[in-house]
Amino acid sequence: MRNFGRVLTAMVTPFNSDFSVNYSEAANLAKYLVNNGSDGVVVAGSTGESATLSKDEKLTLFSVVLEAVGDKATVIAGTGSNDTRTSIELTKEAEKIGVHGAMLVGPYYNKPPQEGYYQHFKAIADATTLPLIVYNVPGRTASNILPTTIARLAEIKNIVAVKEASGCLDQVSEIIRTTPEEFLVYSGDDGLTLPLLAVGGCGVISVAAHVVGKRMQEMIAAFLAGERNKAEFIHRELMPFFKVIFVTTNPIPIKKAVNILGINAGPVRLPLVPPTAGEVEQLTKVMQAIGAVS
Repeated sequence: MRNFGRVLTAMVTPFNSDFSVNYSEAANLAKYLVNNGSDGVVVAGSTGESATLSKDEKLTLFSVVLEAVGDKATVIAGTGSNDTRTSIELTKEAEKIGVHGAMLVGPYYNKPPQEGYYQHFKAIADATTLPLIVYNVPGRTASNILPTTIARLAEIKNIVAVKEASGCLDQVSEIIRTTPEEFLVYSGDDGLTLPLLAVGGCGVISVAAHVVGKRMQEMIAAFLAGERNKAEFIHRELMPFFKVIFVTTNPIPIKKAVNILGINAGPVRLPLVPPTAGEVEQLTKVMQAIGAVS
């Protein structure tokens, strides 16, 4: 299995002014992220507005980003949906393109029972040889994948990791306690990256790393080197940014932040809408305070 890395960025999808996908800017953004702290990128995840991307748009994005950075960084395809058959088809197509892995969000809206979660992810795993990351985000899916289910899924050879965004460290601790040592547990919340490392997690699949990827790498490196004070200092420094990028629905603020950096990420697609003037002001002030912009 390829080593995914410590900091993976859940990449925004750049759009043109007419809301079509800006593939050339997606390639540029991927290169920027890899040069600024990201060990890899997740393409067409929640932050990439996957819910409003077509299958063809996703597949083209996978191909474009893989060509741009695939020789230097991990490229993870967001192939999950709330329909098992659709997820299988997209994952198989992504594998043909040559991505290094796939991330699968827990089925949303359906609210499957735990056995439904297990059978959903098992069916996808059986249809591919790609290493798979399960993505647990109850705030978006309205249902929680329990540690007992993650532990069962970890027994499947190519289900190798979980992105845990339940916000519950007790749950993370239980997953780490009951899964094999080689099973990777990533934080799905930037602000919980350091606490998650402290209970045995391996890193973060990040929104904030669009802007502060190098500092997040420094924080993780400091923790792993036993430099607790330095890691805690960086964590406290970055917390205002971790919070402000969720001042409204993700990815509205982070896409604006990328635009503020001078990278043409473009607008968000409906039903998302641009941030308010007040939200932009909050975001800009925090970015200035942490030295991200002058």
